Amino acid sequence: MSKTIVLKKGLNIPVKGEADLYVSKTILPEVVAVQPCDFNGLIPRLLVKEGDSVLAGSPVISDKKDPRIIVTSPVSGTVSGILRGEKRKLLAVLIKPDEEQNALSFPVKGSDSLSAEALKELLLNAGLWPLITQRPYGTVASPDATPKAIFVSAFNTAPLAPSPEFTLGNEFNEIQAAVNALGKLTDGGVHVSLNADNYAGTPFHKLENAVLHCFKGKHPAGNVGVQISHICPIRKGDIVWTVSLLGLAVIGRLLLRGEVDLSRKVAVTGPMAIQPSYISTVPGMPMKAVAPYYGGNAEGLRIISGDILSGRNAGEDGYLGFYSEQITLVAEGTETELLGWARPFRFNQFSSTMSYFSWMLPGKKYDMDTNLHGGPRAFVMSDEWYAKVLPMDIFPLYLIKACLAGDIDKMEKFGIYEVLPEDLALCEFVDPSKNSIQEIIASGIQLMLKEMA
Repeated sequence: MSKTIVLKKGLNIPVKGEADLYVSKTILPEVVAVQPCDFNGLIPRLLVKEGDSVLAGSPVISDKKDPRIIVTSPVSGTVSGILRGEKRKLLAVLIKPDEEQNALSFPVKGSDSLSAEALKELLLNAGLWPLITQRPYGTVASPDATPKAIFVSAFNTAPLAPSPEFTLGNEFNEIQAAVNALGKLTDGGVHVSLNADNYAGTPFHKLENAVLHCFKGKHPAGNVGVQISHICPIRKGDIVWTVSLLGLAVIGRLLLRGEVDLSRKVAVTGPMAIQPSYISTVPGMPMKAVAPYYGGNAEGLRIISGDILSGRNAGEDGYLGFYSEQITLVAEGTETELLGWARPFRFNQFSSTMSYFSWMLPGKKYDMDTNLHGGPRAFVMSDEWYAKVLPMDIFPLYLIKACLAGDIDKMEKFGIYEVLPEDLALCEFVDPSKNSIQEIIASGIQLMLKEMA
């Protein structure tokens, strides 16, 4: 067992609705969406038109900046629609799946002997290159870059996060094959971080040809950005790549079977979920397909693709994100509360600062909603508020203010290279000023991409 890194800062949010460990339904939806907005930094070029037939693994969109980077269809079927927004911005390509699924075949015989360049070409041609994310900035990785190292988080500490042992525990061989292959793309090795509390209970501690790390602590200990900051902090000029555990499994399926298989087990969670459990489906599934899990009536309900802290509000008419392994169903909090924060005897309200007597019930799970209990106001607190929940060696308050001001020099000084919005999601949760901190960080990253390109 590798040395354990103990994180003393963080916060676990005790929300109701954890998924039971069984697959309650397999969903091949009536339509699947390929959404360019899922891929940060990709400028989409449409490669298909309405009525075209596609196979699983057929190119659907490419990147205008680098046409080698493509996104492929997760299913075989017919292109049934092209959704566009303002100024004809491409929002989604809709594909109606065939009853019998078929996939493109890719030559992978002797994949263990593939060179680094041959492996890159295979991943690019199969449309799996977007599974690799580049830091800083969290964009789709550049095939021409050489990363300092590749990082994988093999556990998730976000609220109601799916269990990787349940969803991917039976795909150890695929994950091992992907680790072996990706190790050829960097001299710094593939670093896999494990949960110290479940080290013996996860099969991933047996991975070979990887540098294993153990982390112990509260959320966001499972965030790969937090792990990188303790293993190999990102400095100006550094490039590292990250891949999710699911991404490794998908790459491994390609290497072992020669097909693109983006199917996954998705946890349906949240206080409003009926029978929280797992479904087997594909990315791009319409959220209406999980209507039985919220009673079919989405009024007053927020349907999130991802976790409750950093997921995207997809809505009833939205679709499951490309990287999402979780759907969270939570009520829209619109009601006002008599006396508000001045009522100390609120045993049904969770407080991270022991403001209510709910701290006397440490094992209690809460029926949370989206109510902010107040509106945005000026930053008046010290950096201590955020530092308590962010186990990274940065100054979050000053970074946030630098992003608001668009001050690139200060953004660099205070840690913009090390973070993505999800890393500061807890800062947003505990923020008394009710600011949208993840949006502020995202705008700062977009400014850096624009000015530093």
